[in-house]
Amino acid sequence: MEDNKKIESLARKWDADFFGVADLSTARDAIFEQGGSAVAGYPLAVSIGISLFDAIVDQLPQRMEYGVAVNYRHHCYDVINQRLDDIASKISSVLQNDGYRVFPVPASKRVDDERLCGTFSHKMAAHLAGLGWIGKSCLLVTPEKGPRVRWATVLTDAPLNVTGEPMNEQCGTCNRCVEICPVKAFTGEPFRKGERREVRYDASKCDRYLALMKEKGKLGVCGMCLYICPHGRK
Repeated sequence: MEDNKKIESLARKWDADFFGVADLSTARDAIFEQGGSAVAGYPLAVSIGISLFDAIVDQLPQRMEYGVAVNYRHHCYDVINQRLDDIASKISSVLQNDGYRVFPVPASKRVDDERLCGTFSHKMAAHLAGLGWIGKSCLLVTPEKGPRVRWATVLTDAPLNVTGEPMNEQCGTCNRCVEICPVKAFTGEPFRKGERREVRYDASKCDRYLALMKEKGKLGVCGMCLYICPHGRK
């Protein structure tokens, strides 16, 4: 039996703020639909998260200022994604050297321009691992940091213990993320298992908005739904 404490200890040694293990059996069809057989054959997911920097996130209302956008893009996106990928790679090496199959999923790499998604949903893994709930913004909302966390995942068949169960949605009547979105990408519908993302979120609106910013010579930065969530604000 692979020891959760060993893997979690290593993840935290390498600066992960969040750690969980998810049972993927209940999401097999969704995983196959998004990533195909290459990712659907793994029974478990190791979910790791790193918290964003509050002082930088709190500047997002001024994101049209170039310096604010650069700082957010660098420290709350590029650098943290690289840190997550490094941790996922190291965990994968440890598990593979112990004789198990692994599939590290990049922290933020789109593989489908039509569906605007990656190979695997990090938010789903963190949700199934009991680390938070899916908010009306389609972000993973943690009790500790709200949605101010970025995620990566290692898929594996190592016999790890599942760390929790999906949390119930705790957004209630709050619609701040819906109201602040500059392109009205969210419908305000709460997450319901089995429903398609489009019921809650039109990702193409965000994509077009960021592309338009770039055309105007701005950095493609928004994150207002991240900024406004009361579960993450101090």
